[in-house]
Amino acid sequence: MLKNLTGNIVAGTLFLWAVLPATLAAADSAAPVVQKKYTEEIRILRAKPQVKTALARIVELEARHLEELVELTQIPAPPFKEEARAKRFADMLRQAGLADVKIDEVGNVVGRRPGRSGMRTIAYSAHIDTVFPEETDVTVRVEGEKMYAPGIGDNTRGMIVVLAVLRAMQHAGIETDADVLFIGNVGEEGLGDLRGTKHLFRDGANKIDTLLAVDGGRSDRIVYGGVGSHRYRVTFEGPGGHSWGAFGAANPHHALGRAIALFDQRAPSVTSSGEKSSYNIGLIGGGTSINSIPFESWAEVDIRSGDQKKIDAIDAILQAAVQQALQEENDGRTLGPALTVDVKRVGTRPAAQGRVDWPIVQRSMAATIAFGIQPKLAVSSTDANIPISRGIPAVTMSRGGVGGKAHSPGEWWQNQDGHVGIQISLLTLLSEAGVVE
Repeated sequence: MLKNLTGNIVAGTLFLWAVLPATLAAADSAAPVVQKKYTEEIRILRAKPQVKTALARIVELEARHLEELVELTQIPAPPFKEEARAKRFADMLRQAGLADVKIDEVGNVVGRRPGRSGMRTIAYSAHIDTVFPEETDVTVRVEGEKMYAPGIGDNTRGMIVVLAVLRAMQHAGIETDADVLFIGNVGEEGLGDLRGTKHLFRDGANKIDTLLAVDGGRSDRIVYGGVGSHRYRVTFEGPGGHSWGAFGAANPHHALGRAIALFDQRAPSVTSSGEKSSYNIGLIGGGTSINSIPFESWAEVDIRSGDQKKIDAIDAILQAAVQQALQEENDGRTLGPALTVDVKRVGTRPAAQGRVDWPIVQRSMAATIAFGIQPKLAVSSTDANIPISRGIPAVTMSRGGVGGKAHSPGEWWQNQDGHVGIQISLLTLLSEAGVVE
């Protein structure tokens, strides 16, 4: 079935490649302005014989890349357990022609493709982890033109895009001026807390001048700013006891419920106006039985915004709600010791506002327009948060195709013009890294 699917898709994409317009799309009056020098730069770059060869190679390898998408998807890669997928991706980078490939201290796969001068370093990355636990069934099934499996789009397809761009450059013999790092990074999802990218951009690390990350939906979407987040695990603890015999003791569940109610009542004072922000109680746990006062009650809380001040304001509301709930539950007890509470920060993603005039943002928009697609700038939570928050230019671009139900067992991806997203990414990378004649 997969063989038939890939054959049909490749036939369709070869036709699309032949008819795809090279003219620039008409700019929407509300769309971000793309400077003429960058549209001209992309036009000249796309006309180079080597680049034409590379763009065509992306289509020629499409069947192989679909097969490899299945292979990588079926290697589980939950946060903090990405080793098996990382090892296979490292092998793929080596087989594609990179001699300098390593897996670093935190598990990132990093392959260096030297440039002519090496005066700058451009990172080209896709995260290799998924949100799904290790026991999740990640077998790929095909229904019609859709491929179903947890993690197949987010972000296994992103890994394929990185491989495809590398192979296209190698096949065409393209030399860049800057060094290019081809990366499969860990820790983008969940409590991974961007640990892979934080390691790459840590103080004292080898300098990276620009990051181009691959992670996202349709080919018109370009993430140039970061939605930040604070994440907490709030744990109320007490002695517990029998629901009858110890009645009157402070109850951790009651305290947690009160804290959540207070938080939910007050947080909309921040989220209901201005730049979008959000809060969520994602997980709750604790207790041993219906007739036992729990000795522990915990919840995990997610707070998000593109404005760090709003994150901090919602954070302060959470802290106050927790302390008030603790005090009220302890004041109401008639026996036993007081509850305690631990509010532990388990994740921090900095909010970060990028700049439309950064060359990488301009180039990504110009490359998108070159394929007749009007770019849409977005702010989201991606690996680009880290460099942008440090003033280092970065964008996150599409993995191509279309998909849905990400972060769910019913996740799917479809190769609808999937090659276009790869080609846009290739042009953006080459423009940023500089092609040597």
